[in-house]
Amino acid sequence: MVDRELTCKACEGTGMLADDEGWQYNCSVCRGEGVLPVNAAKQSAEIMDVDENNRLLD
Repeated sequence: MVDRELTCKACEGTGMLADDEGWQYNCSVCRGEGVLPVNAAKQSAEIMDVDENNRLLD
């Protein structure tokens, strides 16, 4: 059984995502595995630079 903490939250463990037209493709977060590596599940998000309107800057 897969640990709920390691289950990919983007695809809910299925390894597949679908667009608004129903086309399915591999999850880009877990690369189609459905679970995250142990060290990736504990990483926090990196805050990017934003402008005065709170838009992300490249």
